[in-house]
Amino acid sequence: MEALPELYAIFQGEVATVTEYGAFIRIPGCRRQGLVHKTHMSACRVDKPSEIVDVGDKVWVKLIGKEMKDDKLKLSLSMKVVNQGTGKDLDPNNVSLDQDERKKRTFRDYTSQKITLEAVLNTVCKKCGCKGHFAKECFVQPGGIKYSLIPEEEEEEVAAAGHEREKKTSLADSSSKKRKK
Repeated sequence: MEALPELYAIFQGEVATVTEYGAFIRIPGCRRQGLVHKTHMSACRVDKPSEIVDVGDKVWVKLIGKEMKDDKLKLSLSMKVVNQGTGKDLDPNNVSLDQDERKKRTFRDYTSQKITLEAVLNTVCKKCGCKGHFAKECFVQPGGIKYSLIPEEEEEEVAAAGHEREKKTSLADSSSKKRKK
């Protein structure tokens, strides 16, 4: 096996090929090449890697990743964390590399997941215990009336029962008003 540079090692390599998604760099001392993706070419946005590098250019790169995929070793390189004039490491603690990785991991595509009525009906508020909403959307004051979503079949029965409760509470309110006078 060839001697590969250590992870996060900086070296000067030669551009072997340029593609629309990045550039392949020859690693000195071995026959392998590593990819500098266009997102790692510059701190600025790069649309066409051919505008940044040409075949045969010498560039300073940092080895930022080694991955075994389909029995092949894939090497990821970065130019943006290395000063291209001196070869000095601009990110010695790999902070910006960690931030880039976190940005990639935190993005999730929820467009394929559909919310169904059953899912809404089955959610339970942790604040009031009622179904159909979350605690952050809860409008109940402590000691207040609790409301929840009801399925359509029971709607008429519950509405009639609610009417009875309203009558009782209005009678109780009117009797308490009479006592206050």
